[in-house]
Amino acid sequence: MASDPKHPPGEPAPELLEGRLWPNIPNPYFPGHAGAVVQARQLGDELYVGVHSDEAILENKGPTVMNLRERLLATDACRWVTRSIPYAPYVTQLDWITHFGCKYVVHGDDITSDGSGEDCYRFVKAAGRFKVVKRTPAISTTDLVGRMLLCTKGHFIRSLEKMLEGEEGPGASEEERKANGEAMRERIRLYATDETAKKPWVDVWFWSEGKGQCKELFKGIGPRPGQRIVYVDGGFDLFSSGHIQFLKLVIQEEEKLARERGWYEEKAVKERKKSGGDYGPVYVVAGVHDDNVINEWKGVNYPIMNIYERGLCVLQCKYVNAVIFGAPFVPSKEYLTSLPWGTPDAVYHGPTSFMEFTEDVYIAPKEMGIYREIGHHEFEDVNAGTIVQRIMKSRDQYEARQKAKLKKAEIEAAHKQRELEQQR
Repeated sequence: MASDPKHPPGEPAPELLEGRLWPNIPNPYFPGHAGAVVQARQLGDELYVGVHSDEAILENKGPTVMNLRERLLATDACRWVTRSIPYAPYVTQLDWITHFGCKYVVHGDDITSDGSGEDCYRFVKAAGRFKVVKRTPAISTTDLVGRMLLCTKGHFIRSLEKMLEGEEGPGASEEERKANGEAMRERIRLYATDETAKKPWVDVWFWSEGKGQCKELFKGIGPRPGQRIVYVDGGFDLFSSGHIQFLKLVIQEEEKLARERGWYEEKAVKERKKSGGDYGPVYVVAGVHDDNVINEWKGVNYPIMNIYERGLCVLQCKYVNAVIFGAPFVPSKEYLTSLPWGTPDAVYHGPTSFMEFTEDVYIAPKEMGIYREIGHHEFEDVNAGTIVQRIMKSRDQYEARQKAKLKKAEIEAAHKQRELEQQR
């Protein structure tokens, strides 16, 4: 366990979200779990996230899909996380959170139990150091794994814009559809907040192919003076370590270019601070493709996550400044020159191993002289296809885990009922 300086006396201790932070599902930015993270961040000035070891997860819950390095990469990339702490104990111990100067442990309002069926937070609850945040309604882990195993397509969204308006989507009546759309819209707004989870940060847009223009959904802070506008696009399905590392490397590449042009020189830094505070040299715009577009290219039941779920994953990544829902698969010159911020200074693409393209989809940015590539990296082979292969390879284990989870859920529900009765 890495050492950590004591929290300065007299200052509020950081909050700690300690527990299973996406330990055994493909996506550590899983929308439902990220909902707990953003609520936890709103409770304090700092948020420390405990991440369990592969061994602890296997012993208490079942096989992992992502290894510890991948899960740490993901938590470190979350805009609301101050710091991720590896090898956190599965059952939260008071001396552990005290070591990091954390006053409270935060978790959703569902009971979480260890392999013996005991409440993982029983010690911090008894000490009065436990805070509860509302469990956000979203696709469950069971549903997500089920999509992979059963190859279902019922999760696809035809038009996210119409769903947010209540014109499409679940609901037997117009009122129910509108309520569902409003809840989805509010979730997008929340996930587009800054590191405090309280102020707007990410710009959110829709691309209309028919009108050939972007339509604003939520306004963020926008690009600041001197920042280069760079564009990336993709399906970002399951938002794996491959996607996250690619975005991280885009930032690093732009920082190298910025250093060459004097961005970090003392005079330049002072000038930025005079105008309201220092900031980075790049503004990253991420285009997210529609479900039907991805399915047309990849087939089977891809994407595993629909555009709303994938968009939420991208929105809360600290390497992204703007998101365009419904971005075209082929970024044409007409599209790139019509973006709200003007023609981007660069269009980045990373290693692609999931599928073979029969045509060069980046021919336009290449002809425009703005195309740049991110080379090979540690997680380049980790994508939606890889994640599905991992699950299919251990299908019997995952099906057994899902059955065990259902039985465990009955025990946890009984614990929850007893807690509610004690509170009355």
